[in-house]
Amino acid sequence: MDNESISIRDVRIEELDEISLLLKEAYQQYEKLLPGDTWHRYVEDITNVRSRLDESQLIVAEVNRQLVGAVTLYLNARRSEREGWPRGWAVIRLLAVRPSCRNRGIGHALVEECLRRCREEGIATVGLHTTEMMDVAQRMYEKMGFTRVPEFDFYPRPDVVVMAYRLDLITSIGNCSLENLQRGIVTK
Repeated sequence: MDNESISIRDVRIEELDEISLLLKEAYQQYEKLLPGDTWHRYVEDITNVRSRLDESQLIVAEVNRQLVGAVTLYLNARRSEREGWPRGWAVIRLLAVRPSCRNRGIGHALVEECLRRCREEGIATVGLHTTEMMDVAQRMYEKMGFTRVPEFDFYPRPDVVVMAYRLDLITSIGNCSLENLQRGIVTK
């Protein structure tokens, strides 16, 4: 990043309005792909950062003391279950990088921080949703090892698929496979 270092940290309360604007700016490119009413509801939802603070961690990226990115991490199993994910999965949502700061590794750094926090908490699996229109993010997730799990896809409209991805952070413990751990089967 041309001698500019990326600083990753939790959001400060006084930055919430700026993060709302950053989210709107980052997702603005998708406006033309969504019908007017759908777009307005979507923007209203994603920019309402205060509503998510009680059950999530809002992580920001900063370069030269400027906020350039954000991501929401849910470590809370209740939230993941409410969104249709399996019990105990962490969920990454709303990765956003200011358009003028893209292709500098900021999104990657934010996701890596989410994964670090999940490992620290002993969370075995992380899920996220993305869409075809978010092709750059989709490619990044795949390069990071996320794999498709179509059984967790959903369709907000008949012509739009919101694609589910997962990343297994713990593949085995002793003789226990991740699959058996998720089923509650422990072998000796």
